[in-house]
Amino acid sequence: MSNKMTLEQLEQQVAQLPPHEQLKLVAHISEQLINLALVATTQENNKEGAKSRLAKVDAWLAECDKVAELWEGEFDSAADLRRIRDEG
Repeated sequence: MSNKMTLEQLEQQVAQLPPHEQLKLVAHISEQLINLALVATTQENNKEGAKSRLAKVDAWLAECDKVAELWEGEFDSAADLRRIRDEG
């Protein structure tokens, strides 16, 4: 025996409610749908944001690789930073 109702059966049940109870039901259903939409939107934005951040990181790393290829000889970044700090 199933407790499931058809849409028509549910509409008949809702029609028996007083108008203010029907409004409460509509508000409740609307709130649930809004929350579902917000969750879906947030998940999509998180996916798009992560893709965008990864693309930016990839571009930045590619630029770093280009600069590294231009460098000749050995270098010590810590020493370079100390020198720049001392000069300033």
